[in-house]
Amino acid sequence: MKILMIGSGGREHALIKKLLESDKCKKIYCAPGNGGIAKDAEIVNIGAMDKDNMVKFAKDNAIDLVFVAPDDPLAAGMVDAMEDAGIRAFGPNANAAIIEASKVFSKNLMKKYNIPTARYEVFDDPRKAIEYVEKENTVPVVVKADGLALGKGVIIAQTIDDAKAAIKSIMEDKQFGDSGNNIVIEEFLTGPEVSVLAFTDGNVVKPMVSSKDHKRAYDNDEGLNTGGMGTVSPNPYYTDEIAQECYDTIFVPTIKAMKAEGRPFKGCLYFGLMITPNGPKVIEYNARFGDPEAQVVLPRLKTDLVDICEAIIDEKLADVDVEWYDGATACVVMASGGYPLAYKKGIEITGLDEKGGVDGAIVYHAGTKLENGKFLTNGGRVLGVTAKADTLDEALDKAYDAVSKINFEGAHFRKDIGRTK
Repeated sequence: MKILMIGSGGREHALIKKLLESDKCKKIYCAPGNGGIAKDAEIVNIGAMDKDNMVKFAKDNAIDLVFVAPDDPLAAGMVDAMEDAGIRAFGPNANAAIIEASKVFSKNLMKKYNIPTARYEVFDDPRKAIEYVEKENTVPVVVKADGLALGKGVIIAQTIDDAKAAIKSIMEDKQFGDSGNNIVIEEFLTGPEVSVLAFTDGNVVKPMVSSKDHKRAYDNDEGLNTGGMGTVSPNPYYTDEIAQECYDTIFVPTIKAMKAEGRPFKGCLYFGLMITPNGPKVIEYNARFGDPEAQVVLPRLKTDLVDICEAIIDEKLADVDVEWYDGATACVVMASGGYPLAYKKGIEITGLDEKGGVDGAIVYHAGTKLENGKFLTNGGRVLGVTAKADTLDEALDKAYDAVSKINFEGAHFRKDIGRTK
């Protein structure tokens, strides 16, 4: 098979490396890709949102499977465009990708179908939103932009003044553009967070192994929210009992709800969960593999990913036995100095071999480019350094040992991945 991967980050690199393990995979293209992906796939210079040229490329090159990995092209209907052209594509249609593209939609869906989540209100007027937080006078409180915001559109306000400032920055200053035309204000939940990705063909849902993301920029969960500074799998707080409760009260009801709404979800659905004192609740949905959750979940996948993709497209996931390796994986993200705010690009990365890796770990490239045979930084999150082992402690030791071999000016990474609650 010839496969086209759409996207350019660490998640896409992890997916490409897993797809390459399949005997069915003859060749992989990636558009637009990055420096490390260039060592595993043929780079195609087409933007991830360019539906017309992406479809043309897929037709001209007789692509057998298109994998749409990022949120923006899914929400914009890239899968629909491929299907309309008779090309097989993995990922939800635009009308199902709304589960991530609109927080208002997803919260209302959960309310309608009794899927456990935080109490919330929706606002399209900043003055009314401010009046609401003043009247409720409860902090911390969570303020969320309705639309896509690169994983950064959520602000946890510790004071009423912080909440007002968050409302102003999202709705009036347009910190996240039109994504902030509407906002969700919801109660602050407490408890360990769990990420569970799940394969689904719209009828059947098969959860993957659990993971734990570390969103804050600095150690001890301090600093700004980021796209993710590291992950571990399995999540130590996700017991078999909790997994069963999530399956019964969240995973299956969500798939049934989307089908009932005429928006059957096919692809990978990400459940961001919190294990509260009152049981597991949904914090957010994503319409695709998480980043950097994919980097720790995919190395543990035993079943051929191409087979799973085909079964989902054909709505035959029930016939596939999805198997996983035991043990643990850990991913430490090496980011540019200053991320998630301003940072430099074009800094040379040393310590990588000519394929962009290091001994003892898998190095997934996120924000890199390849120039004159050298890897350079080209984004906020630069590398996801990932290791597998029998235990989480061993996996973390291996990942950090590999991180110590890689250098670039201003490199920033957390020292406590897998160690915090």
